[in-house]
Amino acid sequence: MGAWAGDMCPAPPKRKKPPPRPASFLATDQRILIDSDAADINAAGVAVLTGHVEVHQGLRSIAADSMTYDERIGKLDVKGAVDFEDPMIGIKSDSGTYDALGGADFNEANFRIFDRNGHGFAKEISVNPDGVIDLSKVRYTTCPVGNKDWSLQASAIDIDTDADAGTGRNVVMRLHDLPVFYTPYISFPLGDERKSGVLFPSLAHSTSNGWQVDVPYYFNLAPNYDLTVTPGYLSARGVELGTEFRFLTESSHGQIEENFLPNDAQTHSDRAYLHVLDVTNLTDGLRFDTQLESVSDSNYFSDFAVGADQTSVTFLEREAELRYYDDVWRIRAQLQNFQTIDTSLLSGDRPYSRVPRVEAYADTPLFSHFSLALDSEVTNFIREVGPTGVRADLAPELRFSERGAWYFFEPAVGYHYTKYELQNEEVGDPADPSRSLPYARVDTGLLFERDAGAQGQRTQTLEPRLVYSWVPYRNQNDLPIFDTGLPDMNMVELYRTNRYVGDDRIGDANQIAAGLTTRLFNENTGTQYLTATVGQIRYLQLPRVTLPDYLADTLPGQTLPNQTLTTLPGQGNVILPGQNLPTLPGQTVSNLPVPSVPETYRSSDIIGEVALTAYKNWSLAVQYQWNPYTDQTDKNEVLLQYHPAPEKVVNLGYRYQDGIFKQYDGSFAWPIGPHWNTVGRWVYSLEDHQTIEQLAGFEYKSCCWRIEVLQRRYLTNRYGGLNNSIALQLELTGLSSVGKRADAFLPREISGYTPANQAAP
Repeated sequence: MGAWAGDMCPAPPKRKKPPPRPASFLATDQRILIDSDAADINAAGVAVLTGHVEVHQGLRSIAADSMTYDERIGKLDVKGAVDFEDPMIGIKSDSGTYDALGGADFNEANFRIFDRNGHGFAKEISVNPDGVIDLSKVRYTTCPVGNKDWSLQASAIDIDTDADAGTGRNVVMRLHDLPVFYTPYISFPLGDERKSGVLFPSLAHSTSNGWQVDVPYYFNLAPNYDLTVTPGYLSARGVELGTEFRFLTESSHGQIEENFLPNDAQTHSDRAYLHVLDVTNLTDGLRFDTQLESVSDSNYFSDFAVGADQTSVTFLEREAELRYYDDVWRIRAQLQNFQTIDTSLLSGDRPYSRVPRVEAYADTPLFSHFSLALDSEVTNFIREVGPTGVRADLAPELRFSERGAWYFFEPAVGYHYTKYELQNEEVGDPADPSRSLPYARVDTGLLFERDAGAQGQRTQTLEPRLVYSWVPYRNQNDLPIFDTGLPDMNMVELYRTNRYVGDDRIGDANQIAAGLTTRLFNENTGTQYLTATVGQIRYLQLPRVTLPDYLADTLPGQTLPNQTLTTLPGQGNVILPGQNLPTLPGQTVSNLPVPSVPETYRSSDIIGEVALTAYKNWSLAVQYQWNPYTDQTDKNEVLLQYHPAPEKVVNLGYRYQDGIFKQYDGSFAWPIGPHWNTVGRWVYSLEDHQTIEQLAGFEYKSCCWRIEVLQRRYLTNRYGGLNNSIALQLELTGLSSVGKRADAFLPREISGYTPANQAAP
């Protein structure tokens, strides 16, 4: 959750800012300079100094009421109100010794680490010339003086001022005077640099896993790669081990995540999850991407993930691809398959693997306003059940583009050719079917502007747009369905020539798509206040191409927050409208809202979108889809947001899709005081009369510690299983600054929320 700086912590005592620290605290000038009110030197050369004695050597200084200095051995004995300082530490004691080589010893001393605002008390303190400070029988904290919210009590603490690191042995962590944690060894940073060591444990409880304790250890292996190892214990299941390795080079970045729980006490089997991500720029215009995910079993996410959107995952993608691009070409070579998490899906309903898939797209200017585009693809589809084989698709297109300040006119003509080489085809279907057809499109629009506002400080536009599409009918019933589906209607789909996504079906068309958009914005600042669009398709000839009947069934699965691309069983990738939609109990999410029968209405649904923004921190987004023939709302989504600051946001939402879902969704993140922050979310299904997901949490942050508690209740799968969880995380300021926070998921759950002062990744 958020964290607040400001005036919650008292300022540390002021001190003279030292010059930049050299390799040695003593710098190059090692002379000892002494100033006192009185001095007495005996015959042996021993000086006794009294009255405001001050000693300076390089960047170190020591003050005391009295001092004895033996010049022969370069040793000083100090007594009474001893005050020692160097650029890293300040020490106050009643007595101590100091020698000319830079070493010092103090008894019964209070100390303060300047860079970390840490302080405490030690029975003995030794300051070594090499910058290492040894403390024994120590009590240490970063809380302000007089504040005992937390402290570390250790038999010994060693501070390496050159490495900006500290280590402790036999350490007991105390909240006030209550011991809550013991470790034989601890390592912590002194500055803001990353430091290997134990991060703060997290405590959680859930219905499925019981009590869970995780104790991460962070390895700062190098400036460009690190490793976090997290052993954990789940009372209902056993011991698990999680690791996260991150790397960054001049040409690549990525991470490897792994969780392993051997011999789960409930399933009596090993449970595991693996995620590999790598992005490598091989050279200019050439990139290699890899993303792999795998789980040990189909119930892994429902048992271990948190939140309805995570626990209802249906497929995991494994993908490796090589991308090339220049001024003309964009080429992608891909290997892709999926692990099916929902094993109840029949083999014939699972997605095809594409091994390989090669796409090539080119767009080159010819002359004047003309250009030639080429869209091509060759893919080998593999699956255990149903037809498999290779599909080759080629679509050259000749384009004309004329654009001015107030208009555009862009006609295009093209030819689409598709060829299959199949195995295991349906009885009676050809093994090498093909399809070819021409198509044409005219996309044109106007732009009108006028001044708006009392002083004409704003601009309002009116932007009509027409797209005429012509595609002749071809009977395609003998073509298989590898990766094709019919997406929901939206403003993107409104103007597309082919109503299907994927190349197994090219929809016939003789239609006009008309839309009207208006915008209101400040031309000087670019701030947009209002965008509103309405549109509809008019069919001059009713379309006839359809999908097979079995593809009109609904999809068991889910849509993830803001996801725009999902995979349908037996169909591959299908574009969906982005929405934060948890799966409903006992229900499915349809990605095929139009029945697999020919269109019977002369017009499509009317769709409208309104976005009102930048009005005194308020915004409103509305998406609406209405069937004028049945006078029925097919889809409706409303989101009202109040967002006065990155860490302050309130959302109220409503979602409806005919026959699919009807939900309320409310969320907020709001500081309620200098030290307190709260978050919450509630998703409720009106059709099922129950809560889909509920989240509540708070954070208390003082200047020296932070505690966070998050409670969630959510559906674990599409069949309505429920899970309750509660997580607690404690952070002590000054002991850890890296690692993954327990609340990292909140920006996904709460639209518009950005935690303040979030821990470094």
